Amino acid sequence: MDKKAMLGPKVRRLRRDHGLTQAQMAEKLGISPSYLNLIEHNQRPVTVPLLLKLGQQFGVDLQSFAEDEESRLVAGLREVFADPLFDGSDIKNQDFRELAAVAPTLGQAVVALYRAFRTSRDDLQTLSERVADREKFHLVQTSSFPQDEVRDLFQAHSNHFAELEEAAEELWQEGRLEKGDLYRGLTDYLLNNHSVRVRLLPSDIMGYAVRRFDRHGRRILLSEMLAPSGRNFQLACQIALLRHRDLLNRIVESSGLTGDEARRLARIGLANYFAAAVVMPYARFWEAANQVRYDIEILRRRFDASFEQVCQRLTTLQRPGAKGVPFFLMRVDSAGNVSKRFSGAGFHLARFGGGCARWIVYEAFRTPGKIHSQLAQMPDGTTYFSIARTVVKAGGGFRSPPQQFAIALGCDLQHAAQITYADGVDLENTEAATPIGVNCRLCPRLDCSQRAFPPLNHRLIVDENLRGLSPYLFAPPAGE
Repeated sequence: MDKKAMLGPKVRRLRRDHGLTQAQMAEKLGISPSYLNLIEHNQRPVTVPLLLKLGQQFGVDLQSFAEDEESRLVAGLREVFADPLFDGSDIKNQDFRELAAVAPTLGQAVVALYRAFRTSRDDLQTLSERVADREKFHLVQTSSFPQDEVRDLFQAHSNHFAELEEAAEELWQEGRLEKGDLYRGLTDYLLNNHSVRVRLLPSDIMGYAVRRFDRHGRRILLSEMLAPSGRNFQLACQIALLRHRDLLNRIVESSGLTGDEARRLARIGLANYFAAAVVMPYARFWEAANQVRYDIEILRRRFDASFEQVCQRLTTLQRPGAKGVPFFLMRVDSAGNVSKRFSGAGFHLARFGGGCARWIVYEAFRTPGKIHSQLAQMPDGTTYFSIARTVVKAGGGFRSPPQQFAIALGCDLQHAAQITYADGVDLENTEAATPIGVNCRLCPRLDCSQRAFPPLNHRLIVDENLRGLSPYLFAPPAGE
């Protein structure tokens, strides 16, 4: 824990939960009531010795108590107030931080209310479209997609699950796994501990599947089309489902997911998380990432992993005391469909639809295999450094060609100097940053020549005698 952690609201809630006055709590902690008052108002930090006393006196989980919930709440508030609905509001980053520090419960309520508003607005849009096509009216669905629920679960944990990290480390010890021969170690572990054999089968037998577990035959069947890194990953994933199903279920059941589909998707996502932790063990991977300054090519060779596996693993380095750069990640196909997103570091990723055409992730398709870099600035003034590169998913032969995606990985500008890809970039010159938005519907930038849709809060002007860089002309929002 940071020795200068400001945890005043948490201390105040803890005191009130126990029905104590400041004088009573201060006596238990061995400090003065005036000092406790300063702590509760974030004018003094909670030191490590004082945190230990809180744990002894009130039985709190020190790790969860000291977690930086404030940063996650600030990121959520930024997402809320990036909506064009608040364009006329003079709300600054300092306002977000003050609300998160002084009244976190109120801030969380604002985020929850906004998400309910967005869901209602999206439902209304869907309903309008369906009403226009009466034959499809019965297909209206107002519930959220299971994928979105699962993404919210991972986002709520900052894409880090300490229990799964520990389970992966235990596997290395129990299975006596060795670096450089992971495949053999995993197959031996499956045979010796679960009586499960591994077989590689031709693609014409496996069909669309890359892994299939034959429960009755006690076999894991892998497609020959899988690269070695993919084979290791799939075996580790199956070990999670065999060895740690209770742990996966416990995390899923405590998550509050609403449907069976969401719970199954979450279980698969957690098994994949475990697999990545096995292929790239936390301590060794974190140390290597810092040593090579997040050079993905070196990391993928050192850990025998794919480019995408390394990028996604980098977003999970949030262990207290051994944190990496807080990255965000998005994966898109050539049609702009988003199949993976993790908005770490407060980066604004749209929950629905694609992203901004000015963002570097779409540029990657022009030169496959090349790593692109970009300084980009959001409408609220926050600046980010990101890289993007295409990746190819193995296909199943001529009739099932490989899939091509673009992966974007980035972080807040303040962390960019730690990354090798930022060498030679003038990080101080934010005026040179590319202006981007969340997506066209949510972006207030009216001078964008790549706009595909008008923004939600502007009235469209149709003038046959006037043509600008964009096909859209707009009137200012009402009241301006």
